[in-house]
Amino acid sequence: MSDKDLPASTLTSQIDSAAQALQAQVVAWRRDFHQHPELGNREFRTSGIVAAHLRKLGFDEVRTEVAHTGVVGLLKGGLPGPVVALRADMDALPVAEEVDLPFASKVRTDWNGEQVGVMHACGHDAHTAILMGVAEVLAGLRAGLRGSVKFIFQPAEELPPEGEEGGAKMMVEQGAMDNPRPAAIFGLHVTSRLPLGVIGYRPGPAMASADNLKITIHGRQTHGAMPWYGVDPIVTAAQVVIGLQTVVSRQIDLTQEPAVVTIGAIKGGLRENIIPDSVEMRGTIRSFDEGMRDDIHERVTYLAEAISRGSRAGCTVCIKKNYPVTVNDPALTETMLPTLRRVVGADQLQLVPKVMGSEDFSFFQRVVPGLFFFVGVTPGGAAGLAKAAPNHSPRFFVDEGCLLPGVRALAQLACDFLEANPSQA
Repeated sequence: MSDKDLPASTLTSQIDSAAQALQAQVVAWRRDFHQHPELGNREFRTSGIVAAHLRKLGFDEVRTEVAHTGVVGLLKGGLPGPVVALRADMDALPVAEEVDLPFASKVRTDWNGEQVGVMHACGHDAHTAILMGVAEVLAGLRAGLRGSVKFIFQPAEELPPEGEEGGAKMMVEQGAMDNPRPAAIFGLHVTSRLPLGVIGYRPGPAMASADNLKITIHGRQTHGAMPWYGVDPIVTAAQVVIGLQTVVSRQIDLTQEPAVVTIGAIKGGLRENIIPDSVEMRGTIRSFDEGMRDDIHERVTYLAEAISRGSRAGCTVCIKKNYPVTVNDPALTETMLPTLRRVVGADQLQLVPKVMGSEDFSFFQRVVPGLFFFVGVTPGGAAGLAKAAPNHSPRFFVDEGCLLPGVRALAQLACDFLEANPSQA
């Protein structure tokens, strides 16, 4: 598809001018959120600032406390047309910041019973500031806006505290995508894996599903010097860990899609001379196909139980599905590429590999077609990328030069889509 297949919105030049004029304010919002991060389902200050901003802009509807702390705003344009949705996530991570910034986070709080540092180590502060900027830009152009834009500010993308529900799934359940229902949804994520100024995209499966795995091996406690009087769950657990490596490497057709089964934590025993009653293992399962996802779950369960049975140990396998595969609608992605190309230029728009990380934006994509893309934040070209800390690191760094392209991209996507799809009104 060529650029001429999707004409630029009539508001294009006005969007760019308004975004440029607002750049300093977007930077200020981002720094404020960065200095005052909040964890999932606890984004009280952040959501309060967002809701007050939307009301000040004269939004037609502003709904708060969606999925605990989420905010949904509706901006109706002055011209008839369809509805499109834009989404930003607001929550931070339980990470102690190690970046030397004047606005670095010093926040500490309780998370799942532990005292932790809190940091926007994944860039959601940038996402929130960008979408607030888009809201102001489009509110200022509403007389020429064809259709309506739904703004979704989402909590708990990084998962809520244990024992709580939250995030995109809960927002959908509580009607964030209804009344009115958008015809499409767009979202972005900043990443240190791309150079500053680059936008990355991928049609189809773009980010993996994510599932929590917990395996408990039930043995029989005995003296470490006399293992024959008990059943050793530690040795059994070691055999299970090794066996699980064959699920992906020998039982799954990796020519179709990649997959990962990882055990990230093992806990069992209190003393060097006591074989314990049980061992608990926790891990993650990632895949890019929902059928393969279910197949892996079945194979992991069967293998862990069979190995344990061979050692005369018991085994309990619990797999909790978290996020589905993030699938960018191929037709929507292809249609909107000219918009992204206009924003950053043909040389700065890149087709990127699949990402084993996951995103609950996938729940919105199960309701309507969606496009989720990446914005590079790392300066210094190849040398900068080689030493850049990844997202979720305490040393994760966002060059604020990414904010303006983010505002322009989301605003242009919304307006181009609205004007190109009058029949969906």
